[in-house]
Amino acid sequence: MIRSSRVRALLALAVVALSLYITVTVPVRLGLDLRGGTQIVLETRSTETAEAGPEATDRTLEVLRGRIDALGVAEPTLQRSGDRRIIVELPGLQDPEKAADVLGRTAQLSVHPVTGLGDSGTDGSAPRPKQPRERVLPDESGRPLRLGPAALTGRDVQGADARFDQQSGAGWHVTVDFDASGRDRWGRLTGTAACHPAGHPERRVAIVLDEKVISSPQVDPSVACEAGITGGATRITGSFTDDAARELALLISGGALPVPVETVEQRTVGPTLGAEAITAGAWAAVVGTALTALFLIAVYRLMGALAVLALAAYGLVSHAALAALGATLTLPGLAGFVLAIGMAVDANVLVFERAREEHAQRRRAGARSALAAGFRKAFSAVADSNITTLIAAGLLFFLASGPVRGFGVTLGIGVLASMVSALVVTRVLADHAASRPWVRRRPHVTGLATAGRVRSRLERSRPELMRRPRRWLALSAAVLAVAASGVAVRGLDLGVEFTGGRLIEYTTTRPVDPERARTALADAGFPRAVVQSSGDSALSVRTGELTDVQAEAVTRTVGTLGGGTEKVRDELIGPSLGEELRRNALIALGAALAAQLLYLTARFRWLFGTAAVAALAHDVVILVGVFAWLGKPIDGVFLAALLTVIGYSVNDSVVVFDRVRELWRRERAAPLPALADRAIVQTLPRTVNTGVGAALILAALAVLGGDSLTDFALALLVGLVVGTYSSVFTATPLAIELDRYAARSRAR
Repeated sequence: MIRSSRVRALLALAVVALSLYITVTVPVRLGLDLRGGTQIVLETRSTETAEAGPEATDRTLEVLRGRIDALGVAEPTLQRSGDRRIIVELPGLQDPEKAADVLGRTAQLSVHPVTGLGDSGTDGSAPRPKQPRERVLPDESGRPLRLGPAALTGRDVQGADARFDQQSGAGWHVTVDFDASGRDRWGRLTGTAACHPAGHPERRVAIVLDEKVISSPQVDPSVACEAGITGGATRITGSFTDDAARELALLISGGALPVPVETVEQRTVGPTLGAEAITAGAWAAVVGTALTALFLIAVYRLMGALAVLALAAYGLVSHAALAALGATLTLPGLAGFVLAIGMAVDANVLVFERAREEHAQRRRAGARSALAAGFRKAFSAVADSNITTLIAAGLLFFLASGPVRGFGVTLGIGVLASMVSALVVTRVLADHAASRPWVRRRPHVTGLATAGRVRSRLERSRPELMRRPRRWLALSAAVLAVAASGVAVRGLDLGVEFTGGRLIEYTTTRPVDPERARTALADAGFPRAVVQSSGDSALSVRTGELTDVQAEAVTRTVGTLGGGTEKVRDELIGPSLGEELRRNALIALGAALAAQLLYLTARFRWLFGTAAVAALAHDVVILVGVFAWLGKPIDGVFLAALLTVIGYSVNDSVVVFDRVRELWRRERAAPLPALADRAIVQTLPRTVNTGVGAALILAALAVLGGDSLTDFALALLVGLVVGTYSSVFTATPLAIELDRYAARSRAR
C-alpha cells in the first residue's frame, strides 16, 4: 500500500509539473468567436472538365493559401474538411465580403488577340458571322470585342504586382511578368498585333479574367511588325484604386482555382464581442468554482478543501492539454471547460460518500482505510459515468462543426482531466492528510466521520419509493405529454444552422423594440425577418439567404432605429449545409442513444440499459418541449447542451444501477423493488450534493456567462433537474416493471 501511494504521488507530481510547464510555455489557441475575425467554409464544385474530389480540393487549398498570405492576415488557418470542403479562419478580419470575394474568385486569366469589333468586320465595314473559335465579350467601355483563341493563360504568369506611377500620373496599375514560355508567346502575340495600323481593332490585345475583359490596350506604335514586345512583361492599366490594384495583382499571382468554389458557411465575430465573451466566461468560471469550493468545504470539511486543491489541478491539467494538443478554445468550449468542473466534483462526491458509508459500517476503521475502500468501490461508477459523457463528447466532435465541435473537444479533455484530478490528485492529498496524527485524533475534521444531513434523514425515515413504481411512470408520462404538446402547439424555432440563412447581431446606442424593427424590415423588403432583442442594446435579425447588398440594407434599417449601430456577429449558412447539419443533429442524437444502450447493456443487465436509455429519451423530449414553450432557438449550441444532458443523465442512472447491481450480488433472492429502494437511499446523498455543485456552476454561467451562453446554461439547468428526477423516478421504476414483465414471460 505504501509503495502504491508513492507511485500515485510521483504520478500526480509529474502530471502537475508537466502541466505547469506547458501552461507557461505554450499559449492556448483561441477560436474566432473569442478573439474576433471571420471563418469561411468553401465547398468545391465539379465542372464539365474537372471533378471536385480530394486532389482538386488540395490544389484549391494551396491556391487559397497564396491568396490569403498576400492579404496580410496574421495567423490565418486553412484546413481541408472532408473531400470537398475547406475551412478558412482569418483572425481580426472584419470585412467578410472582401475576403469571400477574393477567395471565391476562380481567377481564370487569359490573353487573347482581338479579331474585330463585335458588330463589324476587321475593316470596320460589313458585319460578318462569328468564327467557330471566336467569342464576343464587352471591353472596359462596354463595346463588344471579337476575341480569338487564348494565346496565354494564367499558367504562363510568373508574378504580378500593384504599382503606382507618379511620373506619368497614370495612377495605380498592375504589372504582369511571364515565365520563359510566356515571354515567347507574348512576343509573337504583340508582334502580330503590331502589323495592323494604329486604331485598328486587331492592334488591340485583350486581357480576360473570369470571362471579363479587364484591359484591352493597343500595342504601342513604337513596336515593329513581327518584332513584338520583348522582356516578357506587360502592364494592366485602368481606373484602379489602391485596393483594386492590389486585389487584381493578388488574384493573378495566386493563380486560378482548379475548380469553382461556393461559400456554404460564413461567420464573423467582432473583437469587442469576443473580448466580452472571454471576460464573461472567466467571471463565470471564477464565481462558479468559488461557490462550488465553498459548498465542498461546508459538506466535506478537510476532504472538501483537498478536493478544491485537486480542482485547481484539474484546471491546470485541462489548460495544458488544450495547449499541447493545439485544440481551439471556442465560446461553447469555454462553457464545456467550466462544466467539466461539475464532472470533477461528481467523482469526488462519489468517493467521499462511499468513504462515509465505509466509516459508518466499520466504526473502528480510520479515515485512511475508509478512503481506500471508498476509492476502490466508487471506481466502477466513476468510470462508467465518465465514459458515457465521453461518448457524447466524441459524437459532438465527429458529427458537429465549428464552435460546437470545439465544445466536444473541450468537454472530452475536461472529463479525462477530472478523472486524473479525482482519482490521482485527490487521493494523494487525502491519503497524506488522513495519515497525519492530528487528523487521526480528530476524525470529525475529515468530514467522513459524519453521515451528513441527507443520509441521516433518509436512514431515519427509510422511504419505500419503489413500492408503487407505476405511479412514478404515470407522472413521468404526464410531464412528457405536456412537454411534447409544446412542440405540437408552438413548434420548433430552428436556428440558422439547421435551416440555412443569415443571422446578424447588432449593438445599438438606444433600445430598439423588436416589433418596431420587424415592421421596419418588412417595409424595407424583408417581411420574413425574425427579430429578437437581448438586453437593452443587443438585437439579432435572422432571415433567409441574403446577399451582401441586402445585408447592408438590413444594417441601415436597424441603424435608423437604434442610432449608433455596430455589427458584432454575422453568420451565413447555405441551404445545403443547413440541411446537412440538421441531418447530422438527428444522427448524433440517435447515435448517442444507441451508443449509451450498447454500453449500458454490456456493463449491466439489458433491462437496466433499456430503462436508462428510455429515461434519456424522456429527458430529450422534455428539454426540447421546454425550449419550444419558451420560444428559444434550437441550434448547434442547444445540440451541444442536449448531448451533455444525455451524458449527465446517464451518470445518475449509472450510479443508482451500479449500487443495485452491488446489492443484488450479495442478496440474490431479494426482490428488485426493495433493492432499488435501498440503492436510492444510499446514493441520493451523492445525487443531491453533485446536483448542487453542478447547479452552482450552471447558475454562474447563466447569470455571468453573457447573452451567448444564457440559453446554453438554461438548457443544462433544465436538463440537470430533469435528468436527476428521471434517473430515480423514471429509469428505476421502468427497470422494475421490465423485470416483472421478464419474470412473467419466464413463468409462462
